[in-house]
Amino acid sequence: MLSAENLTQLIESLIWLLAGVGVFIVGMNFMSDALEKSAGSGMKRLLEKISNNRFSGVGVGAGVTAIIQSSSATTVMVIGLVNAGVMTLTQATPIIMGANVGTTVTGLLVALKNDYFNMLMYLLAFAGVMMGFAKSEKVKLAGLLSSGLGLIFVGLNVMSSEAAFGNPLVEELFTGIFSTIDHPLLLIVIGAVFTALIQSSSAATGVVITMVGTGVLPLSLALFIVLGANIGTCVTALLASVGANANSKRIALIHFTFNVIGTAVFTALIWLFRDPAIDLLISCFPGEDPMSLQMRVSLFHVVFNVTTTLLLLPFVRTLVTYSMKVIREKKAEEKTLSLRFVDDRLLSTPPVALMQVKKELDYMLALTEENISLSFVALDTASKEYGEKIAENEAAIDFINSALTKFLIRLSANVDARDEKTIGAYCHVLNDLERIGDHAENFHEIGVEMIGKSIAFSEKAHGGIFAMRDTVMQMFAIAKNAFEHRNKENLPELSRLEETVNRTKKELIAGHFARLAEGNCSVDVSPYYSSVIIRLERIADHLVNVGYSIVSPTGSRKDEG
Repeated sequence: MLSAENLTQLIESLIWLLAGVGVFIVGMNFMSDALEKSAGSGMKRLLEKISNNRFSGVGVGAGVTAIIQSSSATTVMVIGLVNAGVMTLTQATPIIMGANVGTTVTGLLVALKNDYFNMLMYLLAFAGVMMGFAKSEKVKLAGLLSSGLGLIFVGLNVMSSEAAFGNPLVEELFTGIFSTIDHPLLLIVIGAVFTALIQSSSAATGVVITMVGTGVLPLSLALFIVLGANIGTCVTALLASVGANANSKRIALIHFTFNVIGTAVFTALIWLFRDPAIDLLISCFPGEDPMSLQMRVSLFHVVFNVTTTLLLLPFVRTLVTYSMKVIREKKAEEKTLSLRFVDDRLLSTPPVALMQVKKELDYMLALTEENISLSFVALDTASKEYGEKIAENEAAIDFINSALTKFLIRLSANVDARDEKTIGAYCHVLNDLERIGDHAENFHEIGVEMIGKSIAFSEKAHGGIFAMRDTVMQMFAIAKNAFEHRNKENLPELSRLEETVNRTKKELIAGHFARLAEGNCSVDVSPYYSSVIIRLERIADHLVNVGYSIVSPTGSRKDEG
């Protein structure tokens, strides 16, 4: 029976232990957030190398996870890309496998700590806090990274301190618990539940490594908890797939299946050959100092993830086929408008989100260009053809404008000053493209209305309109190339063509009124003729904005440079 004094000491030690875990997790989150924001260009380059080569996929997954220090974040990002249709299941599966390898970096970092390293980390945490007062966004980001890295080790040292595990009562408590709960399957469940609760296998593994280093958790039991942690980390991906499309649910299932198979294989091996496995780990890191004890767990974590990846990598297509059989497409699913390349799950990684927004805008630009071309068919051939296609494209343009604007507003709350300018530019481009889409739809409506009234432009009027249209389509090609490829080279030509359109508008309207005065043109055609010319001139203005958006957030030439 514990005395009141001993009970108080035990509670205090447990509070210290929980405080250490809390500080460790906060440090992990700080570091992960800072790395996600600062490593945007690195993640972009890695994700742009996505291919059907499974080895490069594993490399991308491991690289991104090593950069942002969170396999859960990588998995959620991949689910977002799969949901947006950017990545296939076959491409995503090796990336998920690689993410498991990349997450072992945290465990190695935790295991390598010593007194001198700890002092350096404490100073780093303090320096990071001081850097947070700087005006520069880059310095603040570096400060967040420094303080996060420092807090990880502050948390680890609080957990392993005399105030926490140094109390004999705490050691006795955990020894008693683990002497009772020593069944491998039960330990796996504990590891899975603990990881699911804190939503981080890296943090869970870090706690286990620390407990082994203090001697309260035997290595033979710790290995099974680490295996369970790899299953628990799947909860984040499973939650992220809720409400997503079938493919996103499949990739979450593949992630879960991958870790369950790996855990089952290693559980069987360690259960059958526990003593040889323990002896092998001890022989790799002999000695009973905390670092050696910790490195054994960290090495096992690396071996587990690398071996499971190598074991299952040849069966990527099998895993994909299995997931498609388990999760089938809904047969009578109604076709609804949705963004092709953007998914809300990408909000946590702004650099990747902006990369996908750019793809969505490129698609919207292609839709508006197609609608202008199709709408002039009615004017040119007196045909109602393509009306349904134009209406379908216009509905998509309007939807993208609305949905992407809302997405960008939410994204703007979590970006730096440079990305904020990019978001501003994209919002202006969205508005310009939506207006161009409206004008294209109006051209078709004008053509249909003229067909209904059995009226047509005179040969001269028709020639002037289509000459002006051709100039605007030249501008479209330049603006599209500039925006898609950030090509500034032909922007002066874009401005020159706009001036040509402005002059042509004045000349065509003057010529039209001259023909009216001479009786060579019908008054009934006049409002349609003027409307087409004015709308073409406005499209030219919007195209200049789109082209110049790569040098100015507003698309204005006045802001260039």
